[in-house]
Amino acid sequence: MVTDHVSLIAAEGLLFRPLDSSEPRGETHGDKKLYRIGELAKIASVSERTIDYYTKLGLITPEERSLKNYRLYNDETLVRLERINQMKQDKYSLDEIKQTLHKWNEACGEEEVTDKLTSLQMHMQRLEREVHELQPLLKDLKPVQARKVLTGLLPQSAACIEALKYLLERSTMM
Repeated sequence: MVTDHVSLIAAEGLLFRPLDSSEPRGETHGDKKLYRIGELAKIASVSERTIDYYTKLGLITPEERSLKNYRLYNDETLVRLERINQMKQDKYSLDEIKQTLHKWNEACGEEEVTDKLTSLQMHMQRLEREVHELQPLLKDLKPVQARKVLTGLLPQSAACIEALKYLLERSTMM
């Protein structure tokens, strides 16, 4: 687990702005940094009310409470907030976001992911062989025929590529 939020943000490719030296840097508890609502809101560029609302909805949860009973959030909450913002931009409702985040939390074991990725890699190799076998036939098609074939294949191929990208990005996060 990455404990420095700048490293975590860089590793995740997130768009949060870095803190300057005048901004709060959170409390250190053991080997992890924790942030109060105001600090988290500043780092994530959202309002304190949004943090409070997401907490009440169960979209984010505090790591622990301070001695003064403040809710303290960890660096992983920053990643979760970025995912929530991305999904909101994609027009997901907060209920859909909550369900999706819950599914992501139930990620399968590393061995199962490795097996699936290996299977996908073998399947991609088979598809590449089939494409090479079809290339001579595609060259003989008339432009109108080729366009019809490609129009039918492109949406399916794009969906497969997006799914593979998602799985590969997800596997590198683990």
